[in-house]
Amino acid sequence: MCVLLAFNASNQLAVRRAGTRLGHAFVGADETMATARLEVNFPTHTPAAEYFQCTVGGLTYRVLFTQVQGAPTDGEVEFRTLEQLHRERAALAPALAAVLDQLEPHLIEIPYLHLGENDYIYKFRVERDRNRDIYQQDDHARALYQSRLCEAIKTLARTNERTASRPAVLDFGAVGYIIPSHFGFCLGVKNAIERAYETLAENPGRRVYMLSELIHNPFVNEDLLRRGLRFLQTDKGQPFGADGRIAPAGGPGPLLWDTLTSDDIVIIPAFGATDEDKKKLVRKGIRVAQFDATCMLVEKVWKAARSFGRDGYTVVIHGKSEHEETKATFSNTRRHAPSIIIRNLDEARLLGDYIAVPTEEKRAALLQRFAGVCTPGFDPVLHLDRLAIVNQTTLLMNETAAIIDYFKALFVAKYGETAGPDHVGGAGKKDTLCYATQVNQDALQRALAEPLDAAFIIGGKNSSNTYQLYRLCKHKLGNRAFFIQSEANIRSRDEIEHYVFPAAGGSEGGHTEVHPLWPGDDTSKRVLITGGASCPDGLVQQVVTRINSFFPPQRLRQFEEVLAALPGN
Repeated sequence: MCVLLAFNASNQLAVRRAGTRLGHAFVGADETMATARLEVNFPTHTPAAEYFQCTVGGLTYRVLFTQVQGAPTDGEVEFRTLEQLHRERAALAPALAAVLDQLEPHLIEIPYLHLGENDYIYKFRVERDRNRDIYQQDDHARALYQSRLCEAIKTLARTNERTASRPAVLDFGAVGYIIPSHFGFCLGVKNAIERAYETLAENPGRRVYMLSELIHNPFVNEDLLRRGLRFLQTDKGQPFGADGRIAPAGGPGPLLWDTLTSDDIVIIPAFGATDEDKKKLVRKGIRVAQFDATCMLVEKVWKAARSFGRDGYTVVIHGKSEHEETKATFSNTRRHAPSIIIRNLDEARLLGDYIAVPTEEKRAALLQRFAGVCTPGFDPVLHLDRLAIVNQTTLLMNETAAIIDYFKALFVAKYGETAGPDHVGGAGKKDTLCYATQVNQDALQRALAEPLDAAFIIGGKNSSNTYQLYRLCKHKLGNRAFFIQSEANIRSRDEIEHYVFPAAGGSEGGHTEVHPLWPGDDTSKRVLITGGASCPDGLVQQVVTRINSFFPPQRLRQFEEVLAALPGN
């Protein structure tokens, strides 16, 4: 027998009611018969795809999935969420109950039945299709997102979206600013922000949630909260209670998750989401694909990992295990390949030490060290002979490249020049690295070649890509580099609230320190300013305005004069 499970865009299943019983809606002796019955109700549907087989009552069913449009024409056919069907289990026909019992491993596929495996959930909008109106809905949004200064700099210095060019120099007289050609919002962030504001505007009266922070910028997230958005969990995966507070584990009271219904909207942020979180939404009958704002370049990493898995490689994810993006990548990758997360080259060398000279003692040490960040059943004996490396897109490209090169040299040393390279998948491409993150880093490196008195790197406290920019500045400028969230952290020329990023995980960092800037020194200065991929342009201009305030007005050129002096103006 053949059964067609027909899901709508809200991931609700079409079932057939017969009295008090619920059964399969579309069953036939073969796929042709089942499809004919489906098309009486739903002429428009995706091609059916077989996912598993199920035997019940002596009959074996081939179970196929399809996504349908519209309402059924047959009054006996109705949609139910999988959560509702679970609650109504006593009313289910045995064949339907048996199929639903085997559905769990395949839930993640249901929202994306309309996509081919090489399609992207949501492609970047081209520049002419950008929705700029959402950045100027009111004075608050204009102050946050709009900057004539930044627009002029990008027009002047950004000649190619993927290639860094010379920095812009802004001469205010007593102080000059060096601004990299690339800084601030990347295309993935622009896409996510525009979709969040559009969703709020297009769905008045509906509850709109986001799985966690849209991006790692508190000012953007606060503005969305002000407009009615709510978060289901923190960036660390801690759920919020219905009262809006972080819910303690095992605490009383319902979670926001528990209050969701199929009428609610949940936006998936640019970092993506774990399979586990997506499955929760599927069970509740909530549209997933329509409001999935996963960045294309993050999804590109997932597709590469799937391909590596099919080719028999273990996937090594260079990332921070606590970061939302790495969690999502690991969750997605583990369906296709044995996987393990490493934080840096030092942890790569731990794997390499075992690969070079494997012993049972080293095997046990690795399993203990990487417990919780490798797939179930991971075994160094079986899974460290052929490796492919993908990365968390917000890290430094050269660090991921160094890990790839390390493993390539290791396997060449072990297997020789001919056979060795085949043990590292994609080692010559390095094509899972995010060009947006990299071009910001390249542009900053060019700006750091200028003579500088200080550097301000603007971004959220949990922004990994902003921290990578800060690392580059600190290497060049030492304690004259400052990681800040906004101009409010620049107290005076004597005191800067500098954020110490928790780089090593655990308890290291994650606090603010007050550092001096130019105590007792009012001589002319040259200052580098850049922003992470989630830093709005308005914050960059506000930092310029704040630093200008430390100098006497008579020593400063006017804003309009500086803009007019830029080439092309």
